[in-house]
Amino acid sequence: MANANGKAATGVPDKVSEKANPEANEATEIAGNIIYHAKYSPHFSPLKFGPEQALYATAESLRDRLIQLWNETYLHFHKVDPKQTYYLSMEYLQGRALTNAIGNLDLKGPYADALRKLGYELEEIAEQEKDAALGNGGLGRLASCFLDSMATLNLPAWGYGLRYRHGLFKQLITKKGQEEVAEDWLEKFSPWEIVRHDVVFPVRFFGHVQINPDGSRKWVGGDVVQALAYDVPIPGFKTKNTISLRLWEAKARAEDLDLFQFNEGEYELAAQLHSRAQQICTVLYPGDATENGKLLRLKQQFFLCSASLQDIISRFNERSTGEGSRKWSEFPSKVAVQMNDTHPTLAIPELMRLLMDDNGLGWDEAWDVTSKTVAYTNHTVLPEALEKWSQSLMRKLLPRHMEIIEEIDKRFVQTIRSTRVDLEDKLSSLSILDHNPQKPVVRMANLCVVSSHTVNGVAQLHSDILKDELFADYVSIWPNKFQNKTNGITPRRWLRFCSPELSDIITKWLKTDKWITDLDLLTGLRQFADNEELQSEWASAKEANKQRLAQYIERVTGVSIDTNSLFDIQVKRIHEYKRQLMNILGVIYRFKKLKEMKPEERKKTTPRTVMIGGKAFATYTNAKRIVKLVNDVGDVVNSDPEVNEYLKVVFVPNYNVTVAEMLIPGSELSQHISTAGMEASGTSNMKFALNGCLIIGTLDGANVEIREEIGEENFFLFGATADQVPRLRKEREDGLFKPDPRFEEAKQFAKSGVFGTYDYGPLLDSLEGNTGYGRGDYFLVGYDFASYMDAQAKVDEAYKDRKRWLKMSIMSTAGSGKFSSDRTIAQYAKEIWNIEACPVP
Repeated sequence: MANANGKAATGVPDKVSEKANPEANEATEIAGNIIYHAKYSPHFSPLKFGPEQALYATAESLRDRLIQLWNETYLHFHKVDPKQTYYLSMEYLQGRALTNAIGNLDLKGPYADALRKLGYELEEIAEQEKDAALGNGGLGRLASCFLDSMATLNLPAWGYGLRYRHGLFKQLITKKGQEEVAEDWLEKFSPWEIVRHDVVFPVRFFGHVQINPDGSRKWVGGDVVQALAYDVPIPGFKTKNTISLRLWEAKARAEDLDLFQFNEGEYELAAQLHSRAQQICTVLYPGDATENGKLLRLKQQFFLCSASLQDIISRFNERSTGEGSRKWSEFPSKVAVQMNDTHPTLAIPELMRLLMDDNGLGWDEAWDVTSKTVAYTNHTVLPEALEKWSQSLMRKLLPRHMEIIEEIDKRFVQTIRSTRVDLEDKLSSLSILDHNPQKPVVRMANLCVVSSHTVNGVAQLHSDILKDELFADYVSIWPNKFQNKTNGITPRRWLRFCSPELSDIITKWLKTDKWITDLDLLTGLRQFADNEELQSEWASAKEANKQRLAQYIERVTGVSIDTNSLFDIQVKRIHEYKRQLMNILGVIYRFKKLKEMKPEERKKTTPRTVMIGGKAFATYTNAKRIVKLVNDVGDVVNSDPEVNEYLKVVFVPNYNVTVAEMLIPGSELSQHISTAGMEASGTSNMKFALNGCLIIGTLDGANVEIREEIGEENFFLFGATADQVPRLRKEREDGLFKPDPRFEEAKQFAKSGVFGTYDYGPLLDSLEGNTGYGRGDYFLVGYDFASYMDAQAKVDEAYKDRKRWLKMSIMSTAGSGKFSSDRTIAQYAKEIWNIEACPVP
């Protein structure tokens, strides 16, 4: 019997009959499959079918299709037996999966119609989904874009990561500034993951190395936890291929609970291995200021590497024929392992250990296999981000791996001494082990470079800096080891799905939608950049995105913003090198000047809404001060009746993929203003440019290539270049820096108390003095401020010329073809991994 709102007494709509149908393509069939899951895959009491219940049932109906495609893909790869890539990354920033999967499977229309039959709009149901909290910034989002491209290009590839229950943190903004609370994305469950109870591997910590009578070595004792696999299906765009992101969860076994101790009331002691196992996947990047924090981070890294490599080896051995086992020498022709930054470096000694200790290979054969299998992507030149682990900590947690690392180092040093006498005096910086008596460490980047067959940077400038500076001496040893692979982004999530109005206009003017998988076709827009009809359509699509964004901002911050103002956005991790501080000082200067103007002068200015967002690491004090300053400035500016018509300042809380999908399409100016030479690539710059947003930026990371592609007249450039930075720092140390009066004025105004009582002295002191820790303006905010303000004045002028601005916006999108992750991944596949497409027939 139906009640008044047409829902059955069970809460599930009764006007659609339930029927399991994983292959459903048509709205009525899909609705039936959704209702089937609401009734027979229940996670809630049967009297409810609210938006949340509808989300889970919809996701599970879609998951049926993904599992079917995943099974077909897996069986096809098993039959063809191609070489496969295994991508190891500590983080993935997936974003919501529902709209992405529906879009990639080309089912948006049918799913929208099916949900309407059940009384819901697709957008309303999609809003219920929480972002998977498996990453933090660009590194994790890049990994997710790469998975999308691997699937779309039909490549035989897998992602491996950890299943963090509470992510990095959820950011709350209070009167104190940023506060952190645990992410709750798994509080109920994720409808996308499939637990594989048959895929479990033991992972050991601590213990000791046992030397057997035959001289072989074995790692024994210590703690052994279990790595359990959860698979998240990754569908390609309009292809049957669906690959997998395999996430590891750490568990202890039932027999690891000491029942005797438990019954004696020693509950914590009885379950200590369960507790230690649970810690491994609790949060991403646990604080490492303490010894325990460092141990936990190293445990996480090893846990990822060991579980993944055991899985890879087991899959390699699955293919053994009736004539016996596969030869280990074949391993590199079937397996490519890519280490995304230095976090998975322990894959190198762990693969060596598994080959030697568990499979009986000698050193030379194991080294040959390992060094032909692993490759390393470097993502940073910042010294603090190039990981170094204490040798004593490594020896304590991973005694066998420390032995293997020592042997790799010893052999490398011997090779240099016998073949490159000219580098003898450089060995202290080239060796893997740094034997500094105060702090002996293992240098993970050096271990990666020595052991990998290929090392790549992620933008041309970054790769050049690696070759000319950071790894210059290694280049002289192995000139062919180093490559560039400029990062990219998936055009599906970052244009087709997040800005449907704009992408429909692009398709209309190009007369094809093939640009979605062949982004170079966007150059076809250049011939229409001056066309008034296109400009008018372009403007209305941008306006729709701005309206959506304005509604979102008001909902989450309470600040009402004017869509006629210039939307100026900087969203990324909060870090001093990314120079959000320069942005807010520029805003402070603008506010001061507006206050000094007469009302008629203000009317001649370009109204602007400045939005800043991003998470500051919980223990990074200066970054958290920047967040506080942005919020304090916003409170004052937004409530000033003289000025708030011409300037608004908004801090967008809890920046993540879903927030980015709202901000980026609505943005008109985007700030990518890091100190030149510091940002390896950046990928949000590509997302903004693709969406027709103009960039104000330095010649850093991928900005250099974006400017080349879209045309320098469509890019607001300022700042020192990477090759000038060392000289400018030296001049600062020597007391030769002469600050621009506007810079001094902005700092003084920030300190004046006009933005509240909080003491910004310690933050602004980082810009003062000529030298010393936390002083001397290491990131050159003061030096670049003058040209930054001049570039901002050019932005104001350009925005007043509507036609010129729209042409620049169209040219920005038209020049973004190079920055597709499809291009990046095709290059990795051909030039590093040596793998080929393996499409499911």
